[in-house]
Amino acid sequence: MMSKKVSRRQFMSYTLMGVGGFMASGMLMPMVRFAIDPVLQTKDEGDFIHTQHKVDELSETPIRIDFTIKDRKDAWYKSDVSNTAWVYKNGDTVIALSPVCKHLGCTVNWGGDEKHPDQFFCPCHAGRYMKNGDNVKGTPPLGPLDEFDVKVEDGFLYLGKTKPNTLV
Repeated sequence: MMSKKVSRRQFMSYTLMGVGGFMASGMLMPMVRFAIDPVLQTKDEGDFIHTQHKVDELSETPIRIDFTIKDRKDAWYKSDVSNTAWVYKNGDTVIALSPVCKHLGCTVNWGGDEKHPDQFFCPCHAGRYMKNGDNVKGTPPLGPLDEFDVKVEDGFLYLGKTKPNTLV
């Protein structure tokens, strides 16, 4: 049997390539982990936030309901986030609309314009929305107000994530 001898030059070359590869993998692994990490995280989609409002107390006139999302995680930071919804009943259906104007993100108010007391009004640029969230043609908003997912449990109102308006 013949054994191949490794020269000093080959030994140094193999050693440097091995150490270099190890160092390169040490630099690349955090980058790969950073890219893959969001895919591996568990999602809490579909979570509903309990509000203190009973569905029986709602009427056909929109009321402002403030609620808080507890321990909302943003990267490594957890915080409580306050949010608002305009909620009303349309027959037996509970409708919750986002107060964020589609023009510049200002907050809309129900009956905020004396000339149009039965519409949502954005004071930033006089934007108006119908009761179902549809934007009034000829005003600055480019689209309808978003809608919240709604769930009723034990007579109380639960609000979920926003979604594009399905009423218009």
